[in-house]
Amino acid sequence: MTVEDRLAVIETCTRMAFHADQREWERLAGVFAEKVTLDYTSLAAGEPAELTPAEIVAAWTNALGGYDATQHLITNHLVDIDGDTAVCTAAFQATHRLATPHGSPLWTLGGTYRFGLVRTAGRGWRINAVVMTTVWADGNQHLPALAAARMS
Repeated sequence: MTVEDRLAVIETCTRMAFHADQREWERLAGVFAEKVTLDYTSLAAGEPAELTPAEIVAAWTNALGGYDATQHLITNHLVDIDGDTAVCTAAFQATHRLATPHGSPLWTLGGTYRFGLVRTAGRGWRINAVVMTTVWADGNQHLPALAAARMS
C-alpha cells in the first residue's frame, strides 16, 4: 500500500460526507462506482440495497435536503488495500439540524462506516459499498420524519 493510495482512499470517503453536507449532489455522485451496495440497516432495518450514484443522490436529496443543516464527521480511518480494492473503516458522528417548535432541533448519531472501494481507470478510487453501523444516538429522533415532510 502506498501513502498516495491510502490518502486517496481517505479523501474519497471524506468527500462523500462533505458533498452530502454541502448539498453538492453532482460531486457526491462522483465519489461512487457504477453500482454501490448501501447498508444502513443498523439505523433503519430492512435490507442492504444496490443503487446507482443517481439513485443514491435522489434518495439522499430527499433524506438530507429537508434539514436546515447536516454535518457528518469521519475520522480514525483504517485503510487496507489489496491491489485495486480497498476497505476503509472509520468512526463517524453525524449531526442533523432542523428548527422545530417541539423538541430539540438536533439529532446526532455516532458509530462506524465501512467503505468498500475500487480503483477505476481514469477516475481513481470510487466507493462501491457502504456499511453504516450506528452505535449511539442522541437528541430528537423525530427529526428524520419532519425533514422528509419538508421535502414532499
